[in-house]
Amino acid sequence: MKLLVCLCLTFLLQLGYADDEEVSNIAFPDGFLWGYASAAYQVEGGWDADGKSPSIWDNDAHNNPSWFPEGQNGDVACDAYHKTDEDVALLVYQGVKAYRFSISWPRVLPTGFTDNINEIGIAYYKDLITKLKANNIEPLVTMYHWDHPSSLEDQGGFLNESLIIPAFVDYATLLFERFGDDVKWWTTFNEPKQTCAGGYDWGGISPQKRLSGVGGYICAHNLLRAHAKAYRVYDEKFRATQNGKVSMVIDEPWHEPSSNSTQDQEAAERQNLFNYGWFADPIVFGDYPDVMKQRIAERSQLQNLSQSRLPSFTDEEKAELKGSYDFLTINMYTTDLVLWREDDPIGEPSIYDDVGVTTYQPDDWEKTVTIWFKVVPWGARSLVRWINNRYGDEKGIIVTENGYHDNGNNLTDLGTRGRYHKLYLSNLNDAIYKDGVNLIGYMAWSLMNDVEWYAGWLVNLGHYHVDFDSDERTRTPKESGVYYRKVVTTSCLVDNCTASPIKLNLN
Repeated sequence: MKLLVCLCLTFLLQLGYADDEEVSNIAFPDGFLWGYASAAYQVEGGWDADGKSPSIWDNDAHNNPSWFPEGQNGDVACDAYHKTDEDVALLVYQGVKAYRFSISWPRVLPTGFTDNINEIGIAYYKDLITKLKANNIEPLVTMYHWDHPSSLEDQGGFLNESLIIPAFVDYATLLFERFGDDVKWWTTFNEPKQTCAGGYDWGGISPQKRLSGVGGYICAHNLLRAHAKAYRVYDEKFRATQNGKVSMVIDEPWHEPSSNSTQDQEAAERQNLFNYGWFADPIVFGDYPDVMKQRIAERSQLQNLSQSRLPSFTDEEKAELKGSYDFLTINMYTTDLVLWREDDPIGEPSIYDDVGVTTYQPDDWEKTVTIWFKVVPWGARSLVRWINNRYGDEKGIIVTENGYHDNGNNLTDLGTRGRYHKLYLSNLNDAIYKDGVNLIGYMAWSLMNDVEWYAGWLVNLGHYHVDFDSDERTRTPKESGVYYRKVVTTSCLVDNCTASPIKLNLN
């Protein structure tokens, strides 16, 4: 740790750099949940260690290596599987009070089913959770972050309702049984829009099933029912003794109307509902947004289909879904502008045509290394305000991911990644104090550089650099990590803050 401390002291001298951008000087609420987020496939490695079976991403990496740049996959990744002590020490040093990580389904259940429990995999997560709790860091556990066992995918994966729903509910029940006494924050699925639209519709992520305008809706329907059943299991069997909270992680770029016209305003609202609302409306209200049901049904009829491509929930399923969350979440990174457009002629089904709007980002918005990712701090405030207004604020909102893209190799990133966090957090702070948003936590993505899926480590978001050329996978702090440590230990974005009038009780 001596190198770490020396580097951090050096970086601290630079934190007072001139910044003419207005930043909030009110401290975040007392009790605000500061943390980091990660995902099993992106950091753990040990892809076949100690009884773990291949996930769908392992299958991608080994059967289609050209999809990953120069072998940059999750076989070893950051080797977090063998570096629990080191990584917990970094989290302690950073001063965070929560660590959001995912459990690898194939590490604990190699076949996907509870008749074959891998006790070594269970022990790995038990050890991580125990060490986090010993250091007063709350585990925020995601059950599924895109990496189900490939054997389940061979049987249809999320398109097979008779397979995936009971398998996931049994898996969730096992996690509650084994870890629930120590885990008070649970999320069932991470970014279900990506799992379903990306995995089963346009095919942008594993398992790359391309069933345009159909597969995404079937996957989402099964996923939502699995979530609701897992939530009710917790209600019925575990909540009284474990006293935890359960939700789902939903992602969304903010979609801003490109003008004040009624049509552009309507288009932006539709885009938000087809994204965040696709999953939030069912778990809050018990059903899909009306605009989704109406548009998909109408377009399905025009395509001469006998029923809507969007499945319907039964009354029993609606009741099971309604209120199946204990807090709201948002993974946020960027923003776009939305234009109204006339519906295209009816053709092959697609989610894009079902939404029926045009989105874009102006050329003069600040760029990163990723084409879709521009730096738009004000979008963060608009997004959480919209969530708060539509779904209510009594249960609170956690930003479960937020971070900045670069090539991962620059340690002197205070003016890029550090500035990104400062400006986004300032806008989130304004949402709390100026808009009355009940924002209760923020998980930065990420503690360290990781495997950014098909981008390998050409794109990264870490506060610590990882030397992927070294067998040791050496972690080295960046300036952004020093700044974030200052923020989480003071709850202040600048050198001196006005005390917060808000005290949070997250028990």
